[in-house]
Amino acid sequence: MILSAHDISCARGGVPILSGVSFSVGPGQALVLRGPNGIGKSTLLRTLAGLQPALSGRLDAPEEGLAYAGHLDGLKAVLTVAENLVFWAEIFGTRDIAPALRAFDLTDLADRPAQNLSAGQKRRLGLARLVVTNRPVWLLDEPTVSLDAASTARFRDLIADHLAGGGAAVIATHIDLGFEAETLDLGQYRAAPGQGDTRDAFDEAFV
Repeated sequence: MILSAHDISCARGGVPILSGVSFSVGPGQALVLRGPNGIGKSTLLRTLAGLQPALSGRLDAPEEGLAYAGHLDGLKAVLTVAENLVFWAEIFGTRDIAPALRAFDLTDLADRPAQNLSAGQKRRLGLARLVVTNRPVWLLDEPTVSLDAASTARFRDLIADHLAGGGAAVIATHIDLGFEAETLDLGQYRAAPGQGDTRDAFDEAFV
């Protein structure tokens, strides 16, 4: 296994929403998180990514082995498509951005400022950052939002290639991405009302 969660409990705004979440994902495997809006899919992914503390439990993952793509695309508006990818490539210690441009058909847009992209193009650029991370585990929160059918197919192919290369992914999505994946329904981990309320313990930041 390259990612294992053991009895993870997490909160949103200091209010516990999930309790006792456990799962394991190995090389070449994907796990799809399911559940109604508000169940805690985004909160769990943020907790796994280290963006907020878990209330309890243990996460086993490779050091600097996780890449997170949330609702925000993480782009600098005044930088071009290529400059945004170069920025992230330098953050993650990689150099070649050409595969990332090709993965989402961005080569012809390389010199366009991010602020001049459509919503779908911005999403493609945000997801293209995954290619330059060189990290084995991808944590993805509703990754196909704003993508058209062709771009969704490109994303599906990218995930399939990542898994075929020994990577893993945990994905919160309501759609069928068309590849084999285990499913985890978070409804069974809903925290009981009032369980471990920590609203006075910390102020949670959302990014």
